[in-house]
Amino acid sequence: MGRYLNTPGARVLSLADVVALVERVRQSAARGAREGLEALAAGVPVPIASIAIRAWPTLPTTIAERIADNRAQTFADSVMYREALASAAEARGWSVHWYDREQVFADAAAVLGREDITAFLRAMRGSIGPPWQAAHKLAAAAAIAAAGQRVPRASVR
Repeated sequence: MGRYLNTPGARVLSLADVVALVERVRQSAARGAREGLEALAAGVPVPIASIAIRAWPTLPTTIAERIADNRAQTFADSVMYREALASAAEARGWSVHWYDREQVFADAAAVLGREDITAFLRAMRGSIGPPWQAAHKLAAAAAIAAAGQRVPRASVR
């Protein structure tokens, strides 16, 4: 079912079977998120109070609707994992900051009282050391923005 039907190894499943499979994956993602955040909390020397997660566009409500919607199919998996992380973080009492990938660098700059944070991130990279890739810069900007703002989930997505 869906856009991968013509790929090698694909097999035909009923919608009910696909929904059940996605639900099993969702439960596994939830378990993995809980275990991963537990390991993270145990592995750092300071308490964790919040987590920043990239926001996403609104998706259809049900799994079946997401499967039927070509647009939703392209990012429903990543949304499921972000939802699992958010739920696990909230269950730990952590606040969840939702950030917009296109806006997060400006938000972080505003928190720091700067117009641009390129130099700040370059200095941060110098003190932290490699690796320092685009994903690391994005995570740093999201953490800075989260430290200065508390945006309700509904207003970002």
